[in-house]
Amino acid sequence: MTQGSDQRPDRNDAPGDGDLAGRLERLDREIEKRGSSKSTGADGRSGGDVSSGLAQAFRLSSEFVAGVVAGGIVGFLVDKLFGSSPWGLIVFLLLGFAAGVLNVMRSAGLVKGPGH
Repeated sequence: MTQGSDQRPDRNDAPGDGDLAGRLERLDREIEKRGSSKSTGADGRSGGDVSSGLAQAFRLSSEFVAGVVAGGIVGFLVDKLFGSSPWGLIVFLLLGFAAGVLNVMRSAGLVKGPGH
């Protein structure tokens, strides 16, 4: 190679480049191994990714809706029992909303659950 050439030499001049090259090769092999193990549909997209994403979306939305509905039911029952209409419903709907958001965050793995 000439002095003015802007191509890199084949040998590793900088310390640690050999380690980097080895890590890059291992990463390439791992990506190829994981990429080939996924099933692809007729259109070339992997079918498992779409269905698992849809299943996760339904699970997360049902977690949220269940919290709000449970809070509404408890609030309604508190109002009927104590005659505090509409304050029991308002308070327990807000608590149900907060519980639903917390459940979604736990299911998504953004917040650790109790006892972890």
